[in-house]
Amino acid sequence: MSSQTEHPAVWTRTDVSEGLGMGTLTPRPDGYVLEAGETLVDDGEAFSTRFGVETDLAWVTRRVRVEVLSANGPARLELTARDGSWARGDGTRLPDLVGCFDVDVAATPLTNTLPVRRLGLRPGEHRDIAVVWVHVPSLTVRRVRQRYLRHGFADGLDHYTYADPENGRYRLSVDTDGLVVDYEGLARRLPHPRSSGHGSGP
Repeated sequence: MSSQTEHPAVWTRTDVSEGLGMGTLTPRPDGYVLEAGETLVDDGEAFSTRFGVETDLAWVTRRVRVEVLSANGPARLELTARDGSWARGDGTRLPDLVGCFDVDVAATPLTNTLPVRRLGLRPGEHRDIAVVWVHVPSLTVRRVRQRYLRHGFADGLDHYTYADPENGRYRLSVDTDGLVVDYEGLARRLPHPRSSGHGSGP
């Protein structure tokens, strides 16, 4: 990871009428913190969301917070994880999620950074993983099977294919910090004066 203490990124959504999100990746002594927010308008639906994810130094998710504001009012979700076991903020155990080490918040592409950095795939290598998938704006939670395939470094970026049984297969590119630059059919990164430069892969 580059030497900056904070790594910001701004995306525009390409799958909806209007959608703009911003996220930051911040290293800390015991792990990493990912924070993001997004406002989206599509087919008469409008909502804003904000979320935070805390990980350990191996990029394993430890805590998740997601807040949504929609026509139904505010809503909030909190999850904690330890050794692959998950619970809600009130302590309710979630046995269906045992064995998941990543979370996928269905808002900005920021949480794709988690498996990209945690898995450390070599070019041509792929991995099938189970992740905790959080739907936005409903905040429903369930287990989803995902695959990440790393193609390698080209044109200043690292390239991957993401796939899952429900949503299909998509190409994505990431910068040296593992932050998504282009996500086929979903989002595209906008220029940012403080965004990190491109170099060798993560």
